[in-house]
Amino acid sequence: MAQPNGDSAVFTPLDGVTATTTSSALPIDDVKGVTWVFTRADHDAGSTSFAVSVSLDGTTYITYNKLIDNVTNTNAQGLVRVAASSLASDTSKTYQMDLDKEPWKFMKVTATETTDGTHTAKAVLTYR
Repeated sequence: MAQPNGDSAVFTPLDGVTATTTSSALPIDDVKGVTWVFTRADHDAGSTSFAVSVSLDGTTYITYNKLIDNVTNTNAQGLVRVAASSLASDTSKTYQMDLDKEPWKFMKVTATETTDGTHTAKAVLTYR
């Protein structure tokens, strides 16, 4: 999946799923950054939790606990990093992954549904 340096590509690993679902693996060995947009729609009750997992070998996956949350902070604060995003209304949120010095080869995203909703995860991969 090698891309020219600095190019990006958009993927939709989860597209309007209506139950707890884990995406197929996306190769990320030539990726320096990922921008995620997690969306919950058709909300009546409950919530959706989105979490990303990463792998060195495509077999063993671990939760990526360094999603950079798009929240306001002061100059004295560092970036806010989280393991998951919980959405409890019809809304979208964005997160970043800084992979420039990370060894990961693959990633997956899981949407965990509580009660109802439609769940979408889009990723913009920026290549080295």
